[in-house]
Amino acid sequence: MTLTDTHAHLYVEAFDEDRARMMARARAEGVERFFIPAIDSAYTERMRDLREAYPDEVFLMCGLHPTHVKEDFEEELRHVERELDRGGYVAVGEIGIDLYWDQTRLEAQQEAFRRQIRMAKSRGLPIVIHCREAFDEIFEILAECQGPDLRGIFHCFTGTLEQARLALAYGMKLGIGGVATFKNGKIDQFLDELPLESLVLETDSPYLAPTPHRGKRNEPAYLKFVVSRLSEIYGIPEARIAEITTETSREVFGV
Repeated sequence: MTLTDTHAHLYVEAFDEDRARMMARARAEGVERFFIPAIDSAYTERMRDLREAYPDEVFLMCGLHPTHVKEDFEEELRHVERELDRGGYVAVGEIGIDLYWDQTRLEAQQEAFRRQIRMAKSRGLPIVIHCREAFDEIFEILAECQGPDLRGIFHCFTGTLEQARLALAYGMKLGIGGVATFKNGKIDQFLDELPLESLVLETDSPYLAPTPHRGKRNEPAYLKFVVSRLSEIYGIPEARIAEITTETSREVFGV
């Protein structure tokens, strides 16, 4: 059974003391593919080091996280563009809008989101969207940019069934992780109304650990708890969940 974690920040400091053991635990649970989203330029070297250490398993994205859209975001976007021109990236992400932490920089976040979508489309790459308390703002920009060349993943999807269907209509797949295992997660109540082929698995490590590890550091080995929950929701074997979601990840990322 091959599992794909489509969203894991494995280069951050939270894994510095046991990164190799963490990767070994993941492989022991069948996780063989790790897609690594960017935050900002401060982590680029760490991301490259991770890929160098695990060249056959780790795939990198490039992008500016919306919570890191600061006064210097123009220089950060130039860094993203330079990195994309170097090649070797499979997506532009994670990008989007976050109004939970800071509502004062909405216009800058919107500008950064639009421009990074254009970077992705011009290079034939998918996008990976971060959305927190900003569904309307995200969908407004997706509507502007919609077309056959717009595709990607709506990371850590926590919206309604209607919002899920709208995201799919804009060419996105839905990233499903630990929230699906939470008692108050809500998305588990309607996921079976969506085709399994529209979902990909993710952990968002080190964040959003699934039940029974909620509140602790997350890691890719815990993807098995998400698979187990989806198996219950869809009423099909865990191996089939792994097969279908991994195939969808190949469709999105092209690897």
